Amino acid sequence: MPTTEVYDQAKNIAFDNALHQQSTESEGGIRAMMNKNSAANTAASSQYFQYWDNKKAEDETDAVRQERTANYADLTRQYYNLATDLYEYGWSQSFHFCRFAHGESFHRAIARHEHYLAHTMGIKRNMKVLDIGCGVGGPAREIVKFTGAHVTGLNINGYQVQRAKHYAAKEGLSNLLDFAQGDFMNIPFPDNSFDAIYAIEATCHAPSLQGVYSEIFRVLKPGGVFGVYEWLMTDAYNNDEIDHRRIRLDIEQGDGIAQMFNIEHGVGAMKGAGFDLELHEDLAAEDDGPAPWYWPLDSDLRYAQTLGDVLTVLRMNKWGRSVMHNVMSALETVKVLPAGTRKTADSLSKAADALVEGGKQKLFTPMYLMVGRKPST
Repeated sequence: MPTTEVYDQAKNIAFDNALHQQSTESEGGIRAMMNKNSAANTAASSQYFQYWDNKKAEDETDAVRQERTANYADLTRQYYNLATDLYEYGWSQSFHFCRFAHGESFHRAIARHEHYLAHTMGIKRNMKVLDIGCGVGGPAREIVKFTGAHVTGLNINGYQVQRAKHYAAKEGLSNLLDFAQGDFMNIPFPDNSFDAIYAIEATCHAPSLQGVYSEIFRVLKPGGVFGVYEWLMTDAYNNDEIDHRRIRLDIEQGDGIAQMFNIEHGVGAMKGAGFDLELHEDLAAEDDGPAPWYWPLDSDLRYAQTLGDVLTVLRMNKWGRSVMHNVMSALETVKVLPAGTRKTADSLSKAADALVEGGKQKLFTPMYLMVGRKPST
């Protein structure tokens, strides 16, 4: 059975460099996957899936969930070692969901979701901002362009940090963007360092929401603001119902989450960390747009509003995923793609189906918006 491991950043950086080799500067997606070291990818896959293989919803215990939680750092890092290129291929460089408006393309909707958070928080030019769990820097680049603020991205996964730096330089934004590798449960910055901090669907990887929110509170200046789109189970979720539990577990496995919490827990964690909560609402529950947040993962093309949407969704929906996964399996067999690629893709696909189910049954939200302010005194 896996045991809790001490997070060793130097060791992990060496492993990540061996795994990704030259893929850091690839264009992303399939081309980046082709540059991976197959043996290291197998090791990453084994380390990640040990927490999930042969773990059924009906057999889940508190001890099983706590084991994942105790190993959240390695679980999260290896998940993104495996999944980042697939995200860039299938989704975008902004790894999050969004709401949709009439006549709005998928990529414009993604950007508007980022703008909305920045606007709601009041992020402005020359503010010093921290992006918690920044991915490959898609939201940070958009928020810099939207606000003129300086954004520092923090990420536990070194591969994503390097890709974020590559994209920032490519877009001529390196003067307004910094990226650092580190664990958000132990943020590597002094107290009272930032004017504003945000997290977009990232703190769901934390072993404790109050724990990560407390670290954010520490490095935020007095009077500063924290905004988060959080992944949370809704009040409709009932853990005693096996089908509900299966949906949650499939989301957790396919999205690298040790354990998810409910809305009441999330709101309580913000208050418990010391924030004055100025706003909290489930944007998914209140969405009255032309398409639900989960539609790009579904197979219903009636929600597509542009030709680009059709092409994008054909990569992401169930049928597109099935075709592409068969192609990946063939490429893995002939060693063009590293071992473990198909297993990772299948896990992501399983999570996508669970996200659609959870969205349709309103068991889950990927966009519970909370905005809190650190008291001035």
